[in-house]
Amino acid sequence: MKNKTNQITLTYILISIFMAIICHKLLQKYAYNINYQYYNFIKDLLFISLTGIAYKYILSKNDNRNIAIFEKLKNTNDEIKESNEKYDIVAKATSDTIWDWKIQEDNLSWNKGIESVFGYKEDEVGDSSTWWFDKIHPEDSIKMSIKLYSFIEQKTEKWQDQYRFRCADNSYKYVLDRGFLLKDEDGKAIRMIGAIQDITKQKEEEQRLKLLETVITQSKDSIIITEANSNNNALPKIIYVNPAFSIMSGYKPDEIIGKTLNLFKGLNSDKQEYKKLITALKNKEECLIETISYKKNKEEYWVRFSMIPIYNSENELSHWISIQRDVTTEKKQEKEKEQLIRELTQNNKDLKQFSYITSHNLRAPLSNLTGLLNLIEDIPIENQELKEILNGFNKSTHLLNDTINDLVKVIIIKDNPSIQKEAVLLKEIFENVFNQLSFQIELYKPIIKLNFEKVSVLNTNKAYIESIMLNLLTNAIKYKSENRKLKITINANEVDDTVYLIFKDNGIGIDLERNRDKVFGLYQRFHNYPDSKGLGLYLVKSQVETMGGTISIESEVNKGTTFTLTFKNKQ
Repeated sequence: MKNKTNQITLTYILISIFMAIICHKLLQKYAYNINYQYYNFIKDLLFISLTGIAYKYILSKNDNRNIAIFEKLKNTNDEIKESNEKYDIVAKATSDTIWDWKIQEDNLSWNKGIESVFGYKEDEVGDSSTWWFDKIHPEDSIKMSIKLYSFIEQKTEKWQDQYRFRCADNSYKYVLDRGFLLKDEDGKAIRMIGAIQDITKQKEEEQRLKLLETVITQSKDSIIITEANSNNNALPKIIYVNPAFSIMSGYKPDEIIGKTLNLFKGLNSDKQEYKKLITALKNKEECLIETISYKKNKEEYWVRFSMIPIYNSENELSHWISIQRDVTTEKKQEKEKEQLIRELTQNNKDLKQFSYITSHNLRAPLSNLTGLLNLIEDIPIENQELKEILNGFNKSTHLLNDTINDLVKVIIIKDNPSIQKEAVLLKEIFENVFNQLSFQIELYKPIIKLNFEKVSVLNTNKAYIESIMLNLLTNAIKYKSENRKLKITINANEVDDTVYLIFKDNGIGIDLERNRDKVFGLYQRFHNYPDSKGLGLYLVKSQVETMGGTISIESEVNKGTTFTLTFKNKQ
């Protein structure tokens, strides 16, 4: 800059001298006083030199001022550049979305966070506040706008708000928005700069914690939170109890916080269970115990509680949570159940003994009575009244004998829970059954269809399966409909080692809405047939279950009945 000033000054002096020489040369042609002209020329040179010096001084001052301005501009540009760099670094470091709103012009600009956080590309972002407000969730928009404009009008000192902001994919994120105002000389708001922080995860965690808090406070189970560590084999100190704990124990929170679970130990508490608990605490393992505990009024109650370790993000034990439940009623019911089982077992033994005594001790007298009645039949009796008495006695004796025989059958089945099984041919079973019922089959001529193509062999007890089919077929013939010809179909299918025997007839059926629970009961009768004893289906069910199978019934009055029997067909 200084060299440039010297050059301009030198150029000015040279041009001025050159012009002065030219002027004096021209004057010499017309002037007669040469000494006077020479004096003027010297004076001009002196003037040119002085003005050159003055010009150089002025230029130097101007240069110095320009240099100062240039340095100031340079420093300002450096500061702006440094500020912008810091702005970008801070924006990247905080992951915040920075916005700059010129309020008077309604011009809004965003940093790169609008893309990285919310997914909007540069050409998708509007440059006015309308675009911003349009992205705020409708439920949050009015509240947020009122707070923002109240701040702009300087009715409130600070502005920050939480709301939901719509992303480019139309999902919403929870954000925390903070802003500050820039004002002009008159104190009027002209510009606002803010930073939007994505707090979706914090909000979700906050909602999750609120939900957990609600669960804990509303839980009917007692919940206790303790410190992580304990000393000298003692249980850790309690830092929180829920309302259910106070209801269960009688202790208020301020009476129990800072204490340990040792407070609930007493004379009848199970010491082994507490040792188990202390061992679990040492090993930082989950534990479940049952013991007698004590309420504030020293009343005993049974409690079942677990101790669960809670770890923080660094995988360090931070707390223990204990979930406790009063199981006094359950314990009482458990004892009553055990007592009832003992009584039922004993009653069952007594009944079985009584059945044996009844079935065995009565058989000999009944046999004698039957023999005597057979002898009396050969003796002619003229007294008609006596004859009728003897006929009634004979009938009653035979009925009693049949009842005893039925009872013996039941006892045999119930007394043999594990029976021998063998592979039997289903066709052979039904041939034996048909031979035993040949008279009834010949008399009523039912249509019988057998389908054993899929299953021909069944691993079962031959005597039992034969008895079952005999009972079912007998019932089908006995309870046939008088309005149509009797049809009986028997199918056998096998699915995953399970055989399904389906026995279907079109007889008079049973009203299952009234009698479903009684169908397989002992001495249950559903039709007024004189020879019906109500024992057949009871024996069928007993035999099926003894072989490890199941039986079910579907029936409709005047349409027919279907029995479905299932058996495992494994050797």
